[in-house]
Amino acid sequence: MKGELLIKDEARLEIIDAYLYYENARTGLGELFLDNLNHSFNEILLSPLQYPIKRSPYREAKIKKFPYLIIYESIVNKIFVYSVFNTWRDPKRKP
Repeated sequence: MKGELLIKDEARLEIIDAYLYYENARTGLGELFLDNLNHSFNEILLSPLQYPIKRSPYREAKIKKFPYLIIYESIVNKIFVYSVFNTWRDPKRKP
């Protein structure tokens, strides 16, 4: 199923923060993060139900090579991304 990806503002800020962190750590690493993130988004769009529900109704998809989870909800043909969560953060803050 190919649907529409809707990224909430909080998730956009988390993506920007991650990009800047990795790009400051090593030039090009931020771009690698975005490439892996986009790959994960495409996988979710192709098959949104393949990832487990951890806290209903939210699903979690891991981003390859980076300690991040995409927390999203699939409703009809729309994917709502609520968070791109850094798993090294305090898990109590997880949305």
